[in-house]
Amino acid sequence: MANAAKNEPLPTLNIIGNETLVKGDIFSKGDFRVDGSIQGNFSTPLKLVVGPSGSIEGNVTCKDCEIFGKVKGNILAKENMILRESAQITGDIRVNRLSIEAGACFIGHCSMLSAEKTPEPNKEK
Repeated sequence: MANAAKNEPLPTLNIIGNETLVKGDIFSKGDFRVDGSIQGNFSTPLKLVVGPSGSIEGNVTCKDCEIFGKVKGNILAKENMILRESAQITGDIRVNRLSIEAGACFIGHCSMLSAEKTPEPNKEK
């Protein structure tokens, strides 16, 4: 059994450091933290953290995200999203569960994924 544990891949954490600019779309299979800047679309099936100095200018798709910095673009978070006090979001959000701290700035529309899955009640004429 010791060999089986050695062969299991370790969880991947990717980081774009402070004062680093990446231009172009990014797809990651691991968790991701942005303390620098991305100019392009971003996608991961796992968690995204945008640090206080981090920014993304493009659309974001992820499972969970926690935002301290800036995002200018539409966001799809399939599970949870937390907008921290310092967050600045410009764009539409689609999310299952959303938490917004006092002081966070959000300019756009929000739709809940759980509401999209719920069938509309029958309307009588």
